[in-house]
Formats: sequence, structure tokens, C-alpha cells
Amino acid sequence: MEKSSLQPLVSVRAEWAIPQQLEALADALSGVGPALAFGESTFTEVPHGCALVLPTSGSSGVPKSVALSSAAVIASAKASHAFLGAQPGDRWSLLLPTTHIAGVNVLVRSLELGTELRGLEDGADFTAIVPTQLHRALNGDAQLLEHLQHAKAVLVGGAATSLELQNLAAQNDIRLVTTYGMTEMSGGCIYNGRPLDGVEIRISDGAIELNGPMKAIGYLGEAPFGDSFFRTSDAGRLENGILEVIGRIDDQIITGGEKLSLGAVTDFLNSGSTHRFIAIGLPDAEWGEALAIASDGPIDESAVKSALRERFGAHASPKRFAANIELPLTALGKPDRRTLSEIFGRLP
Repeated sequence: MEKSSLQPLVSVRAEWAIPQQLEALADALSGVGPALAFGESTFTEVPHGCALVLPTSGSSGVPKSVALSSAAVIASAKASHAFLGAQPGDRWSLLLPTTHIAGVNVLVRSLELGTELRGLEDGADFTAIVPTQLHRALNGDAQLLEHLQHAKAVLVGGAATSLELQNLAAQNDIRLVTTYGMTEMSGGCIYNGRPLDGVEIRISDGAIELNGPMKAIGYLGEAPFGDSFFRTSDAGRLENGILEVIGRIDDQIITGGEKLSLGAVTDFLNSGSTHRFIAIGLPDAEWGEALAIASDGPIDESAVKSALRERFGAHASPKRFAANIELPLTALGKPDRRTLSEIFGRLP
């Protein structure tokens, strides 16, 4: 790539206050300032047309740098506001880190509405959170609960939100909107199972594929995405235009010769439980990969084994347990299975 085809990339520094981030973001989106990297990046230059760079937030592997155009993130903001019925003057609150697309999207939406961002201590018309925050609001965080109750709509995404948690939110007068998306699609692009304006969905060999005006340019250092659909790592199905996300294709383990979805096991154990669970696979000489279960509370090992065998089959019987530990999560509330594997490795 010729030098003339590149433009400078400036990393957002940890000490930058939100007003400084907003100012730099506005300049990047309008093209009068350099492109901005939110989160770590080894790049100092990007192709012209790239306004923002964010790392992917996968729980395994080396994150890639996603290049987003101004048109993509603005299309995402406009589509979100159209779904929500947001009007100029409405206000967003920022409850997520801006090192991830979900937090950056709140900044862009605030710029689009021409209003100041609010904080947890202020009332807001709209906000975005992850399921972990929703769980905390519904289990003792009174300030967060009150903030969510005052909003016209609360976007929740970044990880699966159980039906039990959704129902509990409704019982507590939280107007929840579940979202699905990824950095490569400028964040959430499916709301309550339905695509936002301009978003196309298809299922290919069981995997969810997406396209639309908010799709990223591509990964820095790799070929651009072009006009093709972006193939996700998630399995799903479409029924009457509603997308159901079944779980990650790459979270499957093969134990005893049988495939098992760690996400499905995790969701099943968390369903109706007051404690949180995470399922992982560990290398095992006999089973190939052995199912292991961790929880931030006590574990009735016999009951868990019985429930999982009944639900998923004999191969879903856990071989190891870790009870009463602090469950490692990513910044967006996703299970951090790499760290959890290291924790199991230190256990006797």
C-alpha cells in the first residue's frame, strides 16, 4: 500500500475525559481529524476512509483491529435511533467502556442527537449495558436499577441474556431491548431478534451471516470485506424473520466423540439460578476434552450432573468443578474461558 493512501491513526488515551473523546470522535467522523483507535492497536496509519479502529472482543485468540468508516458507524446510530424512536434532544447515558464498540456507539449516538452524555447519577432516555450489569441491577444495585427504570429503552448485549433475566427486568419496569451484533457490524444490528434498517441476515451451514451499511471496511493488514456477507462465529436460525442465536460455533467441544456447546450448557445452568455458572472444556486424555463447570456459588455436583445428562445426554456429565470462585469475564460481560482454564490449572 502506497504511503499516500494512508492517514494517521491516533490512539485514545486512558486519561482522556469523555468530552475530549467526543471532540476527537467528531473530528474523526467528519474527516477533519485523524482516525481514532479505541483500545490497543499496533497501527499508526490506516487507509483513507477509515475513521475508527477497534479490537475484536473474542474470548480467545489474538484480537484483530477492525477498521470502521464514518458512514458505517453513523448508519448504525441512525438505524438504532429509528428502531428506538429517538428524537433530537433525547439523551444517552454512558455505562460501558469506550474500549469496545458498544461504548463507542453511545458516543456516536449522542453526537447524532446533539445532546450531552449523562452518567449513572443522572436520568437518561436511553442507555446500553451488558447482562452482568442487568444482573447486578436486579440483585442489589439500587442506583443502577433506578437509572434503568427511568430510561425509555435499555439496550442489553455483548453476551446472551437469559429469558429469566429478561422476565425479571420486565417485572421491575425495565424496558429492555436485546441486541446482537459484533464490532465487524459496528456493534448491535439485530434488536429483539429483528434486523435494523438495511441489515440483511442469512444462515449458511448453520452459521449467521450479516450484511448492511454498517459493516466494517475489514481488518487492518488484511483484504477488505467488500460487498460479501460477513460470516459470524455464531450458530443461529431464522423463523418468520426473527433471528434466534443458538450459540457460538467455536465454543463447541468434542467430549467422548460427541459435540457439546459450552454456551448452551452455560445458559442452561444459569436459567433460573441465583448463582452464575460458566462451562469450559479442558484437555483430557480419556475424553479428548472434558466438560468443567465453575460457579460463583456452591455447586450440588450430583444434581448438576443429573440435570445436564438429562438435557444434553450422557456425554454432558462434567468431570471437574470449581465452586465459590470469582468468575472471570471480559469487559463486555462475556465468559473469559482462557482465564478460567488457567484457574482450573491451579486447582488441585
